[in-house]
Amino acid sequence: MFNKLDSVVKRYNLLTEKLADPKIYDNQKEFKETSEERASLEKIVETYQEYKKLSLDVEGARDILKNSTDADLKEMAKEELSENESAIEKLKGELKLLLLPKDPLDDKNVIVEIRAGAGGDEASIFVGDVYRMYQNYFRHLSFKFEVVSLSKNDEGIKEIICSVSGDKVYSKLKYESGVHRVQRVPKTESQGRIHTSTITVAVLPEPGEIDFVLDMNDVRIDVYRAGGCGGQSVNTTDSAVRVTHIPTGTVVAIQDEKSQIKNKDKALKILRSRLYDQKVQEARAKEAAERKEQVGTGDRSERIRTYNFPQGRVTDHRIGLTLYNLEAVMEGDMGEITEALIAHKQAEALQGGRDDDDSESNDGNDE
Repeated sequence: MFNKLDSVVKRYNLLTEKLADPKIYDNQKEFKETSEERASLEKIVETYQEYKKLSLDVEGARDILKNSTDADLKEMAKEELSENESAIEKLKGELKLLLLPKDPLDDKNVIVEIRAGAGGDEASIFVGDVYRMYQNYFRHLSFKFEVVSLSKNDEGIKEIICSVSGDKVYSKLKYESGVHRVQRVPKTESQGRIHTSTITVAVLPEPGEIDFVLDMNDVRIDVYRAGGCGGQSVNTTDSAVRVTHIPTGTVVAIQDEKSQIKNKDKALKILRSRLYDQKVQEARAKEAAERKEQVGTGDRSERIRTYNFPQGRVTDHRIGLTLYNLEAVMEGDMGEITEALIAHKQAEALQGGRDDDDSESNDGNDE
């Protein structure tokens, strides 16, 4: 671990020197990449510096206990030693977590797509409930969000797509992708029977300009007159836009705005995110096959969470977590679930890291 930490410090210092050279500002792409990499290492370097400082303090306290004849000084050294040794163990744990490979997408903004699945009207109603849950969660995290597309029916929402931006958005939302199941008595149920319905959530990382370039030669753009419920809801101009990515057949249609330009911009934004997500998932599937283990955000076709209203519980099936605070969760208090999922992923990664360390240690002994 400490060899890795020394390498990180060396890399951090090199990046700091690079940013001090005025010539780097001539290449904005290089400047951005260098700044972001340095920022990603800063916490590790600061924590390691604190660790080394406390290690020196521990050595000093031990030296006093071993060589000093002053009883008061030795008592103070003993107290300091106990406190610092405890702090060092805590810092060592933090450093192990900080050294885990970072998901390169964690800092990305996202497109969130929520759709009704099985269950008819109840599924549509639950789409609205889950979107309100996410709205409150976004506000709690100080994320900005905007509805990009909304499709309603008589009872609820068939589909809603929104963009979410802020600090490390994908890192907080990536575990939401999948099938969400609700068990409750629907508003439309006259017999009082509990129904089971499902909705799907997709969290798509939003690519930056240098992450993914959409070749407009591969895109067909069609405009048409937007439909609606009648009256003012029906446009009298061809403002609705449908964009089609010809190589993959991916289609996005937007008619929410009265402006054709705005609808086109929204449609292309969603298209880029969907294509980028396909690229990411393909790369992760290949990596998973090579390493023979599951990686990434998981198969979206699988049920990930159940919201059981009669029992007031929410269960995340991926980690076997059950909480009996469903009402609070539906109000956006999702922190406990998110942190548990992150901790589970970190524990898996740490276990893998310990296996790697053991093999490295054995190799060294063999030599």
